[in-house]
Amino acid sequence: SLSSLRMYNKMWHQTQDALNSLLDKESQKMAEPQKSQVFFFQMLATFYIKYVQIFRNLETVYDQIVHPQKRTLIRKILDGVMGRILELKNEMVEVELTEFHYFDDLLQDLKLVPQQLDIPIPRYFLKEKLEVIKGREKILAQILAESGLAATDPKYSVKDIPLEEAVKLIQIAERARQGRLRALFMKQICMQEYRAKLSRALGEKVTDTRAAALCIQKVWRGFHQYRRTEKEREEEMIFLGMDPPPFFNEVSTTIIQAERVNRLREEVQMKHEEDYKEAMVTIKENLKLTEGPDIKESLQDQIRHWFIECRNLTGKFPDYPEVIDDIIAKQEEEEKSRKKKKEKAKKPKKAKKEKERKGTKEKSKEEEEEWKMSPSVFLHTMEEGNNLYKDRWMNKDESWNFPQDYDPELIKEEKWKELELELRVQVDELMRQELKNLKLAVNREKEYPVKPRKNKEKKNKGKKGKRGKKDKDLTADRTIESLYKELVEEGLLIQALKVNLSDYIGEYSYLGTTLRQVSIEPMPSLLDVRQLITLYGILPLGSAAVHAKAPLVKSLLLVGPSGVGKKMLVHAICTETGANLFNLSSRNIAGKYPGKSGLQMMLHVVFKVARELQPSVVWIEDTEKTFYKKVPNAEKMNEPKRLKKQLPKILKLLKPDDRILIVGTTQRPFDAELQSFCKVYQKIILVPRPDYASRYVLWKQIIQRHGGVLSKTLNVSCLAKVTDGFTQGHIVKVVKGVLTDRRIRQQTHKPLTAAEFTEAITGMNPVYKEEEESFKNWYAKTPLGKKRALALTGGSTEKPKDKGKKK
Repeated sequence: SLSSLRMYNKMWHQTQDALNSLLDKESQKMAEPQKSQVFFFQMLATFYIKYVQIFRNLETVYDQIVHPQKRTLIRKILDGVMGRILELKNEMVEVELTEFHYFDDLLQDLKLVPQQLDIPIPRYFLKEKLEVIKGREKILAQILAESGLAATDPKYSVKDIPLEEAVKLIQIAERARQGRLRALFMKQICMQEYRAKLSRALGEKVTDTRAAALCIQKVWRGFHQYRRTEKEREEEMIFLGMDPPPFFNEVSTTIIQAERVNRLREEVQMKHEEDYKEAMVTIKENLKLTEGPDIKESLQDQIRHWFIECRNLTGKFPDYPEVIDDIIAKQEEEEKSRKKKKEKAKKPKKAKKEKERKGTKEKSKEEEEEWKMSPSVFLHTMEEGNNLYKDRWMNKDESWNFPQDYDPELIKEEKWKELELELRVQVDELMRQELKNLKLAVNREKEYPVKPRKNKEKKNKGKKGKRGKKDKDLTADRTIESLYKELVEEGLLIQALKVNLSDYIGEYSYLGTTLRQVSIEPMPSLLDVRQLITLYGILPLGSAAVHAKAPLVKSLLLVGPSGVGKKMLVHAICTETGANLFNLSSRNIAGKYPGKSGLQMMLHVVFKVARELQPSVVWIEDTEKTFYKKVPNAEKMNEPKRLKKQLPKILKLLKPDDRILIVGTTQRPFDAELQSFCKVYQKIILVPRPDYASRYVLWKQIIQRHGGVLSKTLNVSCLAKVTDGFTQGHIVKVVKGVLTDRRIRQQTHKPLTAAEFTEAITGMNPVYKEEEESFKNWYAKTPLGKKRALALTGGSTEKPKDKGKKK
């Protein structure tokens, strides 16, 4: 374990070096404007890819390192890197005007494989609040069980039948069994008679033993050579890397040992964390006892010295200042003066820019366009962390700290400052009294208490009163537990399925850049979709620090045909972040909380619980129904458009501190009013049907997961080719149908074939090209789709100007 600790420390130092050089490069590039959009995007993409590599390493290091003080610093940098990745992604979307990007050429230059672009989900999202999540799940299961809403496994209902009928069924089955057995006996008797007849007929001929031996030899040698050739071919394929070696899929002892070490390291991590927390308290207490009196005395001496100096200079004792207020006032004054200076410096530049714009109207478009990186919120956090690493850990000698426990000297440094501040407050109180006594004794002055200002307080009170009216708490008298229970019983808060994002199987699109160079817009791959779900859904919901500062995504829309895994992705977001799942689908809220006041109450309760128990996901299934152009007569009773006016208001109320994500899923976005639909959903993700590469991986994985064995008789490539247009849902349904318990048992003597699966899929309807095109055409009408289309047709000349104005 000591070697692994060294390895992770070394890995951290290497990652910090890479981050340091990247921060230097980025600070240089931020100041330099790029004239070409292509070069600007490549610069952003390069930074993005490099930050993803650093993120991958830091996530591993944070998960495995056991030193508690190192972990706090790594966590700070990790959150900073996460936020920076989201910022760069946002900029890339603004430049390319599409959610999906392809980095084939850059990956070749950086000598990386596409799998290294996969963004990991930090394990601390669940690890650090595992007890809370388990407790919440237990409560939810209990409420569901009590109210009879628990999802029970579908069991076959057992019907009571009369005794006569039961006897009759058993008789039929027994007679059928006996019949089959009798038929088998008769067959065997017939075969025996046939053989006896043949032997009698051939018995007259003289048997040639040599010819018989030659015949046996020929068959045996042929069979033996066939087996040897087959074995040699297998070895050759393994040597060439075309086939996996034997026992390739079996878990090796090394992996089992590594997992055991990981579990041990987790235990050590927890122990060190607890020791560190205890030490924070004990070291402070010890410092208070040993150093506290000396600090008090030195502070009192300094203040007394100041009293005497002021008396000598001015002839009277000074008024005792409010220390904290003074510091705040000074800081505010300094900030104001800085802002004024900046504004003064900016004003002439703005005027110059306007003059330049007027002058350059006649110039060529290329000279006008300048692309510059927007300022980052997270760069400062990363630089702070990086500087702390350089000062504290870079060249630190840790030969004394083999078990990687906390460093007491660093705790003393931190607690010394805290103790000074605490004692300063106490000393201030004492010295104020002392100053009063001095004034009374020497000058016989009386100090009158300062009257508080009344006007400001009144103003504040008025404001608070107004705010109170706006954000009126409709359930102020109720506990969160009771509201939680009510939502569960009403079916608005549901249990998320245990699905990991890694279960959303797919393959990368390797031709993205090539197709875009020929002006063909490729359909996104399944792993591109998975990456967007991580970036827009999981990372901000999992980390409060990232959600507060990163580009805010309040709502997400998943669009795609039936069976492509939209619901699965919603459940995966909840599983990976430990979020609550609220179901506000029009079908689910029909008839619940009736009337306008009822609707207001329902939304208030849902979002109150969602805020209190964040992170939370609010899911609206078949969300096009909320924005129907025309409500069908059959659905008018359900009032599907209840939430239409409320959703924009809710989005406005959501703040960066609220880790709440509204996710809509739809199969028919064409039925909705486009304008109001796109106003509610900030990010629209088109989920495609799987391409050939993804289908190939899907068939293999799903067959294996359901107990199937892949053999040479099963041509997976042919199966993937034939099932073009079929979705993941279709594939899962077919595999479940074919791989019954009986069929799984038969595999040893009757291997699986592709024909079995193709027969089962013939009765299903695939996603036709026309349907896929209709989704593409609809997406082209969305705000981002329109901008992309305009940019491709050459109407993008206005964009840089707009961008400049915004900045």
